[in-house]
Amino acid sequence: MELSAPLLLVIIGLSSLVAQWVAWLLRLPAILPLLIFGIVLGPFCHVLQPDALFGSLLFPLVSLSVAIILFEGALTLRFDEIDGLGSVVRNLVSIGMLLTFLVISVACWGLLNFPPELAALVGAVTVVTGPTVIAPLMRVVRPNKAINQILRWEGILIDPIGAIFTLMVFEFIVLRQKAESLTHLFWTLGFTAAVGLIAGALFGWLLGIALKRVWLPGYLQNFAVLAVMLTAFGLSNAIADESGLLTVTVMGVWLANMRDVDLTDIIAFKEELSALLISALFIILAARLDVSALVAMGWPLIGLLLVVQFIARPLCIAASTLGSSLHWREKLMLSWISPRGIVAAAVSSLFALTLEKIGYQGADRLVTVVFAVIIGTVVLQSLTSAVLARGLRVRQREPHGVLIIGANSVARALALALKKLDIPVRVTDSSWEYYRQARMEGIPAWYGNAWSEYAENFLDLSDTAQVLALSPNRHQNALAVYHFSHIFGADKVAAIRSGATLKGRRDSESPRFRRHEVLFGPQQTYARLSSLLAKGATLKATRLNENFGWLEYLEKNQGVIPLFVYNEQGKLSAVKGEQTPPLPCTLIALVQNEIPSTGRD
Repeated sequence: MELSAPLLLVIIGLSSLVAQWVAWLLRLPAILPLLIFGIVLGPFCHVLQPDALFGSLLFPLVSLSVAIILFEGALTLRFDEIDGLGSVVRNLVSIGMLLTFLVISVACWGLLNFPPELAALVGAVTVVTGPTVIAPLMRVVRPNKAINQILRWEGILIDPIGAIFTLMVFEFIVLRQKAESLTHLFWTLGFTAAVGLIAGALFGWLLGIALKRVWLPGYLQNFAVLAVMLTAFGLSNAIADESGLLTVTVMGVWLANMRDVDLTDIIAFKEELSALLISALFIILAARLDVSALVAMGWPLIGLLLVVQFIARPLCIAASTLGSSLHWREKLMLSWISPRGIVAAAVSSLFALTLEKIGYQGADRLVTVVFAVIIGTVVLQSLTSAVLARGLRVRQREPHGVLIIGANSVARALALALKKLDIPVRVTDSSWEYYRQARMEGIPAWYGNAWSEYAENFLDLSDTAQVLALSPNRHQNALAVYHFSHIFGADKVAAIRSGATLKGRRDSESPRFRRHEVLFGPQQTYARLSSLLAKGATLKATRLNENFGWLEYLEKNQGVIPLFVYNEQGKLSAVKGEQTPPLPCTLIALVQNEIPSTGRD
């Protein structure tokens, strides 16, 4: 039975939601469930046929979606962050990227008998990994700090840099089809690139000025950024064919590096929009995949996957780490991990549609090969990377760090006390003032909402063992607890009570809100601790043992409020009520009066 268009759109929406939920539940890169749902709905069950459903609107839909995805990725490329990175990361996104491009291009040309232009396009598209597939993998593999930092920053930077490189390769191929001579080709290519660069810089500058000078009310800013970005995309394409994607990428990079422009809310909005578009887009694109063509490629396609995994990536790492201090085990681990992701799939599908429009023979094979590389690398590396890291002995020791949600006075006081005990600690806050104060006090800090998709890609949790929600905002604490309980387990996440329970308020009695508000005794709320700190109380760490135990400590410290116990095994746990800490241990407590104490301060 043929389903109606509205029902098919509903099916796409529901499938997107279920696929994302499955990815969250199983802690997998979302791209895998989305591709599986799309393939099941399309080639296997023939429920969804995107070409028939969308008709002539399919190309504009994919084109605009890819523009938004590239713009959102470009918003994260800050030049000052590149300057602070090691030479290995810079080599990976320059020399390594070009070497990967050459090896995969030659392999496509030799093994699959692709025309040189199409082989080069496959090589260009598959240089991009991206944080959306790297971040979930790092949480499972838990490699040491050097490997973790290199892979994370490679994924973050290769997203926009690789996209720009891929766009230039694509422009060359498309314009070569239209050019009447070599001179005309280079003139057209130069004109297209110039339009993209100038339009992107101009629109980025104008939008940045509008945001900086607050020409728009807050509730219109996100909508305005989206509208201006799409306008720039459309006008650029009208002036020079195929220049729009370069325009929005340059526009995003320009905004990201413009001073005094706060992009926090814009990035959050783009994350939500990108998640919606990516989910639906991948199901639509996967439904168009020709499985029979994938199977028909047979052994040559498997040979290409082996080249990608065992030749292209190791050569890239060997060239990029030449002269570095990395151990051979670390280099081998880096050589294994390079999953392809969102940008590769979206961009390859758009390029294939564009090539089909201009009559390029065999353009559909581009999507088949790229999707095969994505599925092959993500599945293989997800299943084997943790085992390989363990075998190479490059996994981190058991994490024992603490992530604190909030950078307020209570959170900063606790962070400083934990730092003195050599416990890795980091605070996060969406308040710039609190974030700035934490940095000034020498506390590692991260600016933004710790439960956002941006944080999932950029906030390093590799050495985090537990999460403490110390925000005065109960709603933020609840969001943090809900998010991190899934990652670390409910027993590793806890929140402070924001204030006294209000009578007649149902959510204050709800077990869902109450069960994680377990830090300290029932009377020790955020409001009380903050007030005591403002009146001069201090957080102190004191060593307790058989000679100077719990009772002796209480005798010498009247009015003290015990907060945490740090035991000999390196475990930090909150003191609840009248609980007596096991000896020996280090007690972290709020001391209200300057009374001398014995032990470690």
